[in-house]
Amino acid sequence: MSSFPILNVGFSNVVFVSKILTILQADSAGAKRLRSEAKSENRLIDATGGRKTRSVLVLDSGHILLSAIRPESLSKRLESGDNHIGEGEEESED
Repeated sequence: MSSFPILNVGFSNVVFVSKILTILQADSAGAKRLRSEAKSENRLIDATGGRKTRSVLVLDSGHILLSAIRPESLSKRLESGDNHIGEGEEESED
C-alpha cells in the first residue's frame, strides 16, 4: 500500500500535500480577492467548520480551500509531518 503525504486542515479535513501551491494569511488583500473570485466560479472549498477563516490554501486544481487553522500552524505541520490537532488549533470564532 502506497502512502501519500497529507495535511490536516482542521475538523478531520485533509488535503494531499502535493496539491498545495501556497498558504496565505486569510486577511490579506490577495487572499480576499482569490476567495471572492473562487466563490463566484464555484471553486471555493470551506473547511472551516463554521469558524473564522485564518488560512487560504491555493490548490493546483485552481480550487481555493479555507481553513480555520493559522498559516504558521499549517506550515509547522508540513515541516514536521505531524497532523494531530493541537490544543487551541481549532479555536472558536473570535
